[in-house]
Amino acid sequence: MSSEPSFFQISYNIFLQYWPMFLKGTIVTLILAIAGTLTGTVIGLLIGVVRTIPTHPHDSTFKKILLKILNIILTIYIEVFRGTPMIVQSMVIFYGVPILFGIKLGVFQAAYFIVSINTGAYMSEIVRGGILSIDKGQFEASSSIGMSHFQTMVNVVMPQVIRNILPATGNEFVINIKDTSVLNVIGVSELFFASKSIAGNNFKYFEVYLITSIIYLICTYSVTQLLRFAERRIEGRDSYTIHGSTTLTDSKFEIRPGRS
Repeated sequence: MSSEPSFFQISYNIFLQYWPMFLKGTIVTLILAIAGTLTGTVIGLLIGVVRTIPTHPHDSTFKKILLKILNIILTIYIEVFRGTPMIVQSMVIFYGVPILFGIKLGVFQAAYFIVSINTGAYMSEIVRGGILSIDKGQFEASSSIGMSHFQTMVNVVMPQVIRNILPATGNEFVINIKDTSVLNVIGVSELFFASKSIAGNNFKYFEVYLITSIIYLICTYSVTQLLRFAERRIEGRDSYTIHGSTTLTDSKFEIRPGRS
């Protein structure tokens, strides 16, 4: 008399049978998360620069009005996409864009667009906070040597901001890996969509979604570790050498003759 297969044996057999579908869904999920996070970060950087453009008493009225209008538009964009769920945004954009603008978006195009603009709304606030955290003296020093706001941002502020916001950017990336699951409502063949199809074929819902959870966990954990490694690389080594008259280490000072 043959015994019934165990829970783990059933789960293993499901994975062996359907691993191509799991793999395809995982690849789509990662592509959308990576592309959407990168594009959203660029959007956030641009909006952060625009929203921190200073106004001066001698500026023209046109410039002041233009900046005011831009800030209002960008604030509305940020509040709308931060204040509504991505699943609702997916439905509105996928079905609304063809009606309002006559543009038919493909499923993957719509998904990429949704993830990007949603991420951009969050990243813009993260970037704005990073810019405001920079000491005002750096802006004043840059202005005093004739640098424009754009030059100050590119050469002085942004290198510091990007370093400071890296953990928050990584967090957005991890969130996007998980949040792409809501895109199944518009038919995107990501990991959750693939899992629904597999579970519908064999009715082993618990086993299938347990496998799906493990895959998501592996993806997010791997990304987290890679980002922490990147942060450590950016921070640099604990010990360093200043070439010239003095060499510094962690625990001692070694005085060397200066060069003639």
